[in-house]
Amino acid sequence: MATAASFNQTSKTVCVMDASGPLGSSIVHRLLQRGYSVHAAVQNQGKLWQSFEGLSCNNEKLKVFHSDPFDYHSIMDALKGCCGLFYSFEPPSDQPTYDEFMADVEVRAAHNVLEACAQTNTIDKVVFTSSATTVIWNDSHRKAPDLDERNWSDLNFCRKFKLWQALSKTLAEKTAWALAMDRSINMVTVNGGLLMSPDLTIANPYLKGAAEMYEDGVFVTVDLRFIVDTHIHVFEDITSYGRYLCFNHVIKCNEDAVKLANTLLPPSESSLPQSLEDTRIHQQRISNKKLNKLMVDFDSKLRVD
Repeated sequence: MATAASFNQTSKTVCVMDASGPLGSSIVHRLLQRGYSVHAAVQNQGKLWQSFEGLSCNNEKLKVFHSDPFDYHSIMDALKGCCGLFYSFEPPSDQPTYDEFMADVEVRAAHNVLEACAQTNTIDKVVFTSSATTVIWNDSHRKAPDLDERNWSDLNFCRKFKLWQALSKTLAEKTAWALAMDRSINMVTVNGGLLMSPDLTIANPYLKGAAEMYEDGVFVTVDLRFIVDTHIHVFEDITSYGRYLCFNHVIKCNEDAVKLANTLLPPSESSLPQSLEDTRIHQQRISNKKLNKLMVDFDSKLRVD
């Protein structure tokens, strides 16, 4: 593991893993725009052209690696020569849905990736994508006035109510933090709300418990552009540390809920009646002040070269 350094002091080559999903591929696009060289590590090569649509095949700053998070050597190959890693977990193609077994899969992947980072001598910083669901699911939290990065979801609560995505994300992030602290890895996590990506559907595992999140004032969403900017800024800013709750909208009234439902459902089912009687506004009980303070000076058009 390299000693901590400013992002632009040495190599401007970074790795994005897994780069095949909407978030990973968007981070690749934005990094290339900012002048970085990028190692795009993908599990599923079948998604390759779809992920990097619009990028020149001759782009000298983009190298694509087939990298399996359960194959240590393929991870090391993708990380070679990189000063940073943007890591987000994508479920393997043979186990695409979150269930009670996914936690083991995601934890093993996180462990392998962080261990590989510890074995390099070039990685200055890791940006680990996590979820707001690692913060909100805890029975004792329902009495708390404001949740933030200091809160963690309760594992037994997640198991009891079969919140498999929250369980998986919480265990994986805790595993990553334990390894990062043990091996002196400079890591920051981005704990995103429901990602409003083009492929979002009602089947998204984040939505398990949506009614309770809504009533508790912790149902948060994030635009793709905003979460991409957040990843890049927490990487580039040498003062960033710890966890960052990342969202730019809170679903807290009936109008918001209906609008989201219309987005999630197919056109044939999207004409939901909006109740004129429910005019309640649920008090927001989750804070992203830490991130907002960091993002004040971010320039999304800056190039590092």
